[in-house]
Amino acid sequence: MEPLTLIIVGTLLALSFDFLNGLNDAANSIATVVSTRVLSPRVAVLWAAMFNLIGAFVFGVSVAATIGKGIIDPSIVTPTLILGALVGGIVWTHICTTFGLPISVSHSLIGGLCGAGFVRGGFDAMVWSGIGKVALFIVLSPIIGMVLGGLLMVACHWIFRNVTKRKVETLSRKMQLLSSAVFALGHGTNDAQKTMGIITVLLFSAGFFTPGFQEQHQLPLWATEILYAGAAPLGDGFPARIPTWIIASCTLAIALGTWAGGWKVIRTVGIKLTRLRPIGGFAAETGGGLTVLLASLTGIPVSTTHTIAGSIAGVGMVTSLGAVRWGVAKHIVWAWVLTIPVSALVGALTYKLLLWAGI
Repeated sequence: MEPLTLIIVGTLLALSFDFLNGLNDAANSIATVVSTRVLSPRVAVLWAAMFNLIGAFVFGVSVAATIGKGIIDPSIVTPTLILGALVGGIVWTHICTTFGLPISVSHSLIGGLCGAGFVRGGFDAMVWSGIGKVALFIVLSPIIGMVLGGLLMVACHWIFRNVTKRKVETLSRKMQLLSSAVFALGHGTNDAQKTMGIITVLLFSAGFFTPGFQEQHQLPLWATEILYAGAAPLGDGFPARIPTWIIASCTLAIALGTWAGGWKVIRTVGIKLTRLRPIGGFAAETGGGLTVLLASLTGIPVSTTHTIAGSIAGVGMVTSLGAVRWGVAKHIVWAWVLTIPVSALVGALTYKLLLWAGI
């Protein structure tokens, strides 16, 4: 298959993955604001989609660089490997979204990359420092979210201790609009960047950033100006800055996925895991949003799903340990545990099949 064709197919697959990301992770941004009835579901997804769009343009693209160069060695990456990795991420994400299970879509992509990368280059192809960061925050992000959500809930109880229940309810509904926006900003900042990184490394592996690519494939001047706008190649050809069209298309795809809404997942996170009042929704979203934004600014790809689920559990535990439905939590955790291994297996098998087919 020609490099230009592989780029087109790979980019469309990546944007489809990004759409599924928004579809599954829509629950992370709006589950609490829907479950507390502060906003209707359709208004909530539009609210979240808008802040998803803003997120990637405000907080930079350091997470994209981690995905692009910090999981597997870019020198062994080929367009075929990226196709295999994307299929690994898409298959597992689609299965879990269908069954209403909130997963780390980010980790499904990372699993796909690791599986395909291992088949091509073995253990030496793995960037263990980057993988170690991801593994560490698989554990840390829900714990940090749980602690921050719980502490914020305690603080809210203390601040509003002498305020009537009705006033607290009215005020916390307004506060939840702010907290859901903060979480959606973090979601757009961290999650959309993962697809930006994968498209960038796809283009790099197909020679898109090497001199003469546009002439070789007879790209018209107007297309060249659009496709290379915003990119700043380094000496090794890997761009220091991601082209503007990649940032725009990825943020739009994840926003559209959020707008479409994964209603089964929203029901699991916002209703089945624990029942929240508006003040609890504010604490959960704020704690989770701050965790994701902090990770994004330091270039660490984290799971917004892990973070918000931990934060919601922390808020529920402040009220009562019995407020958290631990049976539902167990199913969610099992989906988390299986995400990287299953995605890696599908990614590896898909890569093998593509090689067998001569792609």
